[in-house]
This record gives sequence, C-alpha cells and structure tokens, in this order.
Amino acid sequence: MSALCTPDPSAPEVHLEPLALNRLDDLLTIEQLAYSHPWTRGNFIDSLASGYQIQLLMGGEQLLGYFVAMPGVDEAHLLNLTVAPAFQQQGWARVLLDALALWARGCQAQWLWLEVRASNLRARHVYGQYGFQQVGQRKRYYPANGPVREDAIVMSLSL
Repeated sequence: MSALCTPDPSAPEVHLEPLALNRLDDLLTIEQLAYSHPWTRGNFIDSLASGYQIQLLMGGEQLLGYFVAMPGVDEAHLLNLTVAPAFQQQGWARVLLDALALWARGCQAQWLWLEVRASNLRARHVYGQYGFQQVGQRKRYYPANGPVREDAIVMSLSL
C-alpha cells in the first residue's frame, strides 16, 4: 500500500497569478537582479497594455518567477521567463514552462517560439530539456556590454 501525499504544512502554497500593478516593484527587483540588461517598468506596463500574458509564480507571498508571452495566430511567443536568482536551479523554470504551454494550448497555439541569448547556456539547456529545438539565429539581437550586440538563438516547440 502506498502512502498518501501529505503536503508539508510549513511550506508556502505555490500558485500562479496574473501580474497586478501592486506586484510590479517586486518583479522589477528580480528582473534587475537576474539580468545585465533588464526589462524596464515601461516594458512591463506596455506588455500589460497590449494584453500579453504575464503570470507570476508565487510561493505564498514570495515571488519565485514569472513569464511574459504574446499570443499570435496558431502560436505564442515567449518574451521573458525569469526565476528569481535565489530560487534558480530548483525546477521552477520548468513549472513556468508548463504553465506557459498550458496557456498557449488554451489559446489554440500550435507552436511556442522564443529567443535566448547565445551566451545563456543554462537557459538554452533548460529549453532544450523541455523540448525546444534551435531553428535559427538573429544576429546582433540583444544589447550587450560594449559596442557589439549579442546574437539570439531562436527556438521553437511544437505543441
């Protein structure tokens, strides 16, 4: 006989919620800690105004990570997926990708698309493990330190 799963009562409940303006400062703090070239407050406000999907992964009241995705015709485009540095390498990126895929399927998307910095080997590995395939490259797509911009690797996942 197998034991029933009993949650740890001291562990915070993990859930997703849409971005609300009262959480934007917490999100921006994580964005600035996680990236050399973070999105701005304006980028997130514009994404909200455009109707993009912005979901927060919460552990109780603690923001663990988030994603921003843009719906399209038969596809969805992941614009930003971030796990707070203190919670990286704990499987939360996969949880966010599962939530993204579920949302995209609900929108009748057949494909997920994303760009990732060529130098971001850890993210490329996570996406590859999830099933994304490299399908192209965008030259000088991302800002970088110094005069030369960084290439993006274009990846896609069939849903």
